[in-house]
Amino acid sequence: MSILRELFLKHQAQTSPTPVLLEIARAEGVYLFDNEGNQYLDLISGISVSNVGHCAPEVVKAVQNQAATCMHTMVYGEYVLAPPALFAEKLCRELNNDLTVVYFVNSGAEAVEGALKTAKKYTGRHKIVAFHDSYHGSTHGALSVTGNDWIKEGYGPLLPEVKHIHFNDFEDLKQITAETACVIVEPVQAEAGIRLAQAGYFQALRNRCDETGAILILDEIQTGFGRTGTLFAHEQLGIVPDILLLAKGMGGGMPIGAFIGKREIMEVLSHNPILGHITTFGGHPVCTAAGLACLNKILDERLLDSIPAKSRLITEYCTHPKIQSLNGVGMMYAIELDSFENTLRVVQEALRRGVITDWFLNKSNALRIAPPLTITEAELKSGLQILNNVIAEVYA
Repeated sequence: MSILRELFLKHQAQTSPTPVLLEIARAEGVYLFDNEGNQYLDLISGISVSNVGHCAPEVVKAVQNQAATCMHTMVYGEYVLAPPALFAEKLCRELNNDLTVVYFVNSGAEAVEGALKTAKKYTGRHKIVAFHDSYHGSTHGALSVTGNDWIKEGYGPLLPEVKHIHFNDFEDLKQITAETACVIVEPVQAEAGIRLAQAGYFQALRNRCDETGAILILDEIQTGFGRTGTLFAHEQLGIVPDILLLAKGMGGGMPIGAFIGKREIMEVLSHNPILGHITTFGGHPVCTAAGLACLNKILDERLLDSIPAKSRLITEYCTHPKIQSLNGVGMMYAIELDSFENTLRVVQEALRRGVITDWFLNKSNALRIAPPLTITEAELKSGLQILNNVIAEVYA
């Protein structure tokens, strides 16, 4: 065992008894490289993070320039710094709706926490509606609204009065009432194996929130920044949330998240009491500089234009008879197999052949396909063909 692996196992807290233990020396574009120079095609983008590829030159340059100018100066919201101000303005301009006030945080989970607090403060209510099979993060409040019981074992009691309803069940929307502070939902249930909404479902959800006065929080932490084929997934749903959550693909690999809301909602954080949400490193100038460079790359290089063709490639290649179903949109797909055991065998053998995939938290018998948006059609075909070959051999 290498000295780095020994140090990793001895001194870094582990989240499972069987980490992959792939030693990464560097990353570039759609590839990771280990210490021996072996190349791995990344078909999961670090779980929908590296949407513009690993170490995108524009993002690296923005990070380097900002790090040489200033890094941390003061806790969030006290000093005026160019990167967060310019990035917030650009985000709001691209949203082009009532979501005009951005609160930058460090991660998706913190965005969830901030949004839940804001909704409670704004409505004066405390009941929350979330969804079965959802995933919103691992901090206390985010875990409370996550719709997966096994991942919560040993961490209770969590937030009280959180009600989970079923995604795509129109009848269940009646459980949103005048006592509900907020509803938190993903436009695509990613960790459930890329579960898409039925036609009209999100409009019905939007209408129910309007009728009851509940705040609609849309978790686009995985779907944002082009992952579904539009910059934000809710553009395809025909609705605008009251609060939008972003992270993952937001920073080109740097740690950053945000919750973005209507001005009258977000203003509650500034009074009675003041400092309604505080974060030391939220809005960090280096991370927001990276985020602005990432967003500009997506827009300037028109990365969204190539997604329909690449999405079709995924559906054309994933046709092995042992594939139970193929669910997805844009550049996020789930290849469902018959068991976790066979899924694990495919993941492990694909890694040995230089292709990185994995499974889903709430759908362990499905393979994740979510490559960087910058992947070429040739690179995507190569990776999918290797997966096809591995699936065939696993079931031979």
